[in-house]
Amino acid sequence: MKFVDELVIQVSSGKGGDGMVAFRREKFVPFGGPSGGDGGRGGDVILEATRELNTLYDLSFRREYEADSGGKGGPKDKTGFDAAPLTVLVPAGTLVYDEETGELLCDLDAVGKKFLAAKGGRGGRGNAKFVSSVRRAPRFAEKGEPLQTRRLRLALKLLADVGLVGLPNAGKSTLLSVVSRARPKIADYPFTTLVPELGIVKIDGLPSFCMADLPGLIEGAHEGAGLGIRFLKHTERTRALVHVIDVSAIDPEEPLASFSTVMKELKAFSKDLAKKPQIVAANKMDLPDAREAWGTLQKALKRKKIKVFPISGATHEGLDDLVRGVAQMLKELPAVEPAVVALPRVERRTDVAPSFRIDAVRPHLWEVTGNQIERWVEMTDFTNEESVRRFKKRLKTCGFIEALADIAADLTDTVVISSMEFEYREFFA
Repeated sequence: MKFVDELVIQVSSGKGGDGMVAFRREKFVPFGGPSGGDGGRGGDVILEATRELNTLYDLSFRREYEADSGGKGGPKDKTGFDAAPLTVLVPAGTLVYDEETGELLCDLDAVGKKFLAAKGGRGGRGNAKFVSSVRRAPRFAEKGEPLQTRRLRLALKLLADVGLVGLPNAGKSTLLSVVSRARPKIADYPFTTLVPELGIVKIDGLPSFCMADLPGLIEGAHEGAGLGIRFLKHTERTRALVHVIDVSAIDPEEPLASFSTVMKELKAFSKDLAKKPQIVAANKMDLPDAREAWGTLQKALKRKKIKVFPISGATHEGLDDLVRGVAQMLKELPAVEPAVVALPRVERRTDVAPSFRIDAVRPHLWEVTGNQIERWVEMTDFTNEESVRRFKKRLKTCGFIEALADIAADLTDTVVISSMEFEYREFFA
């Protein structure tokens, strides 16, 4: 399966069902009152984190998601059905951004966590809801609230307990394949691993844990060299690191050269990342000259107070001790608290801004924008005179008619609100 850790999708909620105009027409009730039912609510679009996925690859085949609309209201005060929510499964660890503003909307950092990506439209009210002391038999109803569409950018940061780090060809993929059921690509050349791989490690008597094999780091990785920062970000959520070193390639004069290179890149990318608890796995102990180099490496790491385990991914030497050491380290670490997303602070204004704007698009063409007024347009049945009168009354109440009178427009100018076009003079008829 191809590894995809970033993509853009479009989500659309369901439109609310239209309300109905109906009157009771029953035996012995010749002049029954209005009985039109309300429309049902449109379906929400919900993003939910799951452990069944570890890449956004499955979502790359379908970039648009739309929930069903609510049912129309019926006679005898029957309410239309509410549409079921549309749930889109994403890997745990997915960050959700607004594609237009770049704002971070949600961090789905735990299995089962949900985010309401698009809210379903409210159902329109049937004519039975518009009865009043002065309006005994309303012959109009509301249309359902329009759907909501958003473009979202999804960015994945893998959730793993342990991240394997080290230079290319240090043996990270081999290690993951022998301690778990993961089957990463393995070969005797650098950058065999081009995408992160996950594996579950189980050991008797200790809790199992998730291990991630990440593409090898080289000098300058934090600036994009090699596979660069594309995969460094996946180490940020790990609780601990296993630093894999190829003992057979160690220079006795500089035993910590490879170790220092990787640590330098981790620190340059994130100081917190470099401070994570870690264990060193001195790999390839089965190769010639590894035993002699092992003693030099062990002494150097002992001075840094870092635990080191001699292992061989090929012969499985020392793997049991390493896995138990990692499991014990994780057991002693505090539980990871869910990430807190700091959303931009919204300053409250003392002066109340108008709920609409009137802009000149070109000569004789005006555009009106505003969430509330656009919603009124979409929910008004313009084929019904009573419904239109109610719409105009709303416009007058919110100050729109006065604002429209102040612009330098001709009577035949076109005024666009949402999906409707009006002649300027229509608002004053």
